[in-house]
Amino acid sequence: MVILSHENPDGDALGSLLGLTRALRDLGKTVVAPMDVPRYLRFLPAPGETSAPLTVWPEGALAVVVDVDNNDPDRVAGADLRQFRGEVINLDHHGTNQRRATAGVVDPAQPAAVMIVADVLSELGVTWTEQIATPLMLGLITDTGSFRFDSVTPETFSSAGRLLAHGARLGWINDQMGQQPRAYYLLLREVLDTMEFLRGGRVVMARVDAAMLARAGASWEDVENYVGMLRNSEGAELAVMIKDFGERIKLSLRSRGGISAQNVAVALGGGGHVSASGASLSEAYPAMRRRLEHAIEAELERVDGQGASVAAVN
Repeated sequence: MVILSHENPDGDALGSLLGLTRALRDLGKTVVAPMDVPRYLRFLPAPGETSAPLTVWPEGALAVVVDVDNNDPDRVAGADLRQFRGEVINLDHHGTNQRRATAGVVDPAQPAAVMIVADVLSELGVTWTEQIATPLMLGLITDTGSFRFDSVTPETFSSAGRLLAHGARLGWINDQMGQQPRAYYLLLREVLDTMEFLRGGRVVMARVDAAMLARAGASWEDVENYVGMLRNSEGAELAVMIKDFGERIKLSLRSRGGISAQNVAVALGGGGHVSASGASLSEAYPAMRRRLEHAIEAELERVDGQGASVAAVN
């Protein structure tokens, strides 16, 4: 069995992959879990639990894709799904999922993919341990913003309670996640200099490029948490973090209220959740910036138009 998730994995991707991998191995299954774990999450997997990307699929393998639509092979990391001819199981919670896997569970109502994984493991009758529950808790707290996002439901807290009852190390996870290297702060100083407050502060945007990384002695991994900081700006409804690779751009978007980060991302060829999405564009910053501003303007006009319609009715 080969378990895969998305490129640039976050806590939900790693938590889903690692929790499922540990449980299946406890059941006696042979599992390969290729993932390039980012530095800020390397506190969790033990040496050898994840592997390098596959160049050749194992004979007779079953693929399990977690926290990403398996029909988006450009986002699935760890192995090339285009070369795979076997069956695929997809466990995902993205609203843009096309549901074309052989089998699986796709539920956009769930705020984190780990909740789906936890339900599947319970149906399989696994013996719950701290080693299984802890990575699932990681995914739960990261994809809900430590239970601060509107996506949180009563069932989210019930799921968290069950994971705690199984021994999940919530305090330890938060302590590990709160530690940042020196380069993170040196780069943050550079990023803050690029911040823009647009549309009266409703949109907050910042940019980072390779020259800034070099000056700070940082890496692209150090950028991952900045978009959440931008979203915390008072009055911000949409936060955009721009990673400028030169002739390629990656966007991280976060939103609140009625603004849909997903709509903006989809307009640019990306996807994700209503409040957290992303997109990759094969073009230089100036051209991308124009497209981004048009997508943002369209989304704000949609929301403002809905508000005007409601006001007119009342």
